[in-house]
Amino acid sequence: MGYLSSEDVDLPNVQEAEAFLEQHPDLQFVDLLIADMNGVVRGKRIDRSALLKAYKSGVALPASLYGLNIQGTTVEETGLGLDIGDSDRTCFPLPGTLAMEPWQKRPIAQCLMSMYEDRDTPFFADPRMILKSVARRFAEMGLRPVTAFELEFYLIDQENISGRPQPPRSPISGKRPESVQVYSIDELDEYTDLLMDIISTARAQGLPADTIVAESAPGQFEINLQHVDDPIRSCDNATLLRRVIKNVAYDHEMDTTFMAKPYADQAGNGMHLHISLIDEAGNNVFALDDEDNPNDMLRWALGGLLQTLEQYFAILCPNINSYRRFGNLYYVPNAPTWGVENRTTALRIPGGDPAATRIEHRVAGTDANPYLMMAAMLSAMHYGIANKIEPSARVTGNAYEQVEPTLPSNLRDALRELDASPVMNEYLGSEFLDVFIACKESELAEFERTISDLEYSWYLHTV
Repeated sequence: MGYLSSEDVDLPNVQEAEAFLEQHPDLQFVDLLIADMNGVVRGKRIDRSALLKAYKSGVALPASLYGLNIQGTTVEETGLGLDIGDSDRTCFPLPGTLAMEPWQKRPIAQCLMSMYEDRDTPFFADPRMILKSVARRFAEMGLRPVTAFELEFYLIDQENISGRPQPPRSPISGKRPESVQVYSIDELDEYTDLLMDIISTARAQGLPADTIVAESAPGQFEINLQHVDDPIRSCDNATLLRRVIKNVAYDHEMDTTFMAKPYADQAGNGMHLHISLIDEAGNNVFALDDEDNPNDMLRWALGGLLQTLEQYFAILCPNINSYRRFGNLYYVPNAPTWGVENRTTALRIPGGDPAATRIEHRVAGTDANPYLMMAAMLSAMHYGIANKIEPSARVTGNAYEQVEPTLPSNLRDALRELDASPVMNEYLGSEFLDVFIACKESELAEFERTISDLEYSWYLHTV
């Protein structure tokens, strides 16, 4: 069961639900949500009359929810399906996540949940619980991670061309964007109503959405979340923000995708994570006085992240499509490197106020599960600090020209590295990794059985 314990239990107080019902007398339904192994939000919609019972006694959902592949089908090799009779476990609402869904046409609220074996025992395959167990290790050190996500996504048309996406028409000009205009204010103006609705809806739900910028491809944008000193809540925010973006886009008759590489000739969608550590007095232990001589804590954290990057790469890039993002044309790092103010490296130390020194991890795509991504990175950092691991030499200039690509180039190789990783097995738990790897190997097997259009084009009449 890894390192899950009763300390990771976070049961709700029914008074929160009572106050919410009193505050929203017109409320009709509540969506009870849980993020699966892929970060896909699933759950139940209940009548308002059932909310108090859910807070007191929980809600039953099958354990196989954590044994689903990306298509939503149970992977029997996980042992969470027919082997246990597809039995239920109990899910409890998470304190502080009950909020209205402003995009709904009728009064509907939502609430995140976590899964339990019983009231005192977290379910071993719940990624949120895995993250809690890793974060607890930092608490034992007297440290607290401060983190912030940056999420890239594409606006796409609701009408695809032969199943392939296309940029949406601008509500202002009626034209589809074609050129790359990084940080373009004009492109923000083209979609200003939608983008501002995303920000306002997120804030209405208590999500600390900060800024939106036009990114490196037509119809691509990045939205930033403000840093928080609770890594679990940071992942809750990222998970719920994706839901906001999708649903607000639907209201504007557009669609969105967080697919890692939706267009072959354009940049992929990345999800960068900024991490610092503060001590019990609130001081940033990474504070950089001299960028040429980072302090011990920062060096050791970098060392752990870099030394084990190949081992947790499958968690950052969990899908077959994830590996199509990589290439130096699109600022996606392909080797374990670090630098100061260097966007060609896997780990970047942003400049600015020394008291705000942090590590920006630039490898993952937005198709990653935020909870698992955070858990893997914090595990690597803790391992580096606990074992005083020194990082490789800092890279100055273009890392793509100086360091050969060494990171896995496909999901199969990445899964092998993860399976064999002593660090990830120790921190995340071998039973959990068995489930994760079984799900992903099942997807690989199905993908490789499928005959692609390109194969017909190449071979049907030529061999």
